[in-house]
Amino acid sequence: MPEAVRRSILDGLAMPRNSAAMVAPCPPATRFILRGGREVAASVGPAFGAAPPLEPLRSQTVGARSALWMGPDEWLLIAEDSELALGAALEAALASVPHGLIDVSHRQGALEVSGPGAARLLNAGVMLDLDISAFPVGMVARTLLTKAEIVLWRRAPDLFRVEFSRSFGPYVVAILAQAASDQDLC
Repeated sequence: MPEAVRRSILDGLAMPRNSAAMVAPCPPATRFILRGGREVAASVGPAFGAAPPLEPLRSQTVGARSALWMGPDEWLLIAEDSELALGAALEAALASVPHGLIDVSHRQGALEVSGPGAARLLNAGVMLDLDISAFPVGMVARTLLTKAEIVLWRRAPDLFRVEFSRSFGPYVVAILAQAASDQDLC
């Protein structure tokens, strides 16, 4: 009997790549949407390894764990080091506080956009000012890439992470590929 093989929604898609900008799929990660107040953020930080930021539009990264501010009572937790017991550990840490914790690992995918032309490439479909002075390292925003809802996170001066719903993966790649071609970035 054949074994089931999990494949990325991005498998087989051509990614824009040259010296100005490169688009690459991110490896699988464990993701949770966390809802609650300040007491939830304080309780989950030690168990997750990265404290959810309380400052709007910011992120906190410790090692392979990142917490992204999505709203006054919402965070996206990303663990790039998949740990099977992570959900149970987070639930145990949150047992005494009202909260919502939902595993969205299989719902989302992610791309990294890097290089000196990364902001320019993204600005073909993202209507935010991505200049480093307006969108600094560590900043995160829920926004649109043309018609796809994304979470855009600047991880370094020339490095962005784009989180998207899996079903929009081919569309997001196509938009970035077309923008790269239009701008002679790739």
